[in-house]
Amino acid sequence: MFGAIMFISKIVMEFLPNIHLLGMFTMTFTIVYRKRALIPIYIFVLLNGLYAGFAIWQIPYFYLWTILWGITMLLPRKMPLKLAPWVYSLVSGLFGLLFGALYAPAQAIMFGLNFKGMIAWIIAGLPYDLVHAAGNFTLGFLVIPLATVIRKVHKSPIVYQSELKTKDSK
Repeated sequence: MFGAIMFISKIVMEFLPNIHLLGMFTMTFTIVYRKRALIPIYIFVLLNGLYAGFAIWQIPYFYLWTILWGITMLLPRKMPLKLAPWVYSLVSGLFGLLFGALYAPAQAIMFGLNFKGMIAWIIAGLPYDLVHAAGNFTLGFLVIPLATVIRKVHKSPIVYQSELKTKDSK
């Protein structure tokens, strides 16, 4: 279901260039579901391929979202609630900024670009990556509220220090 939500959100937001909820969803599902978050991520990649047609441009999707998942997995799980939204927003924004650079090696291999060609491709895409970064940064502030809702629905234990203090003081 979450993979389908990721896919639909991408389709609905296509009118905004490089602004979407995918980074926010990837990070949210990762902090809630950890390793199992790879399931909706790859369902999204599969649905995207079925919808747009499997082509070589999609090959980087098989590793790009895993990079964001991996970075999110490395972040501390017990982050103070006041700090967590900023950390997730910064990581998401940086991922958006680096998206073209992370995509570029596959692009260079697929299209026979040398190193100079790959760098030129990254520079040419930089304006789009800046928009991507701004969108990801802004939407990154939704990670904690959405993760909190998902945890409450699942009645999972809360892992943020400030939430534990609030719960203990009641």
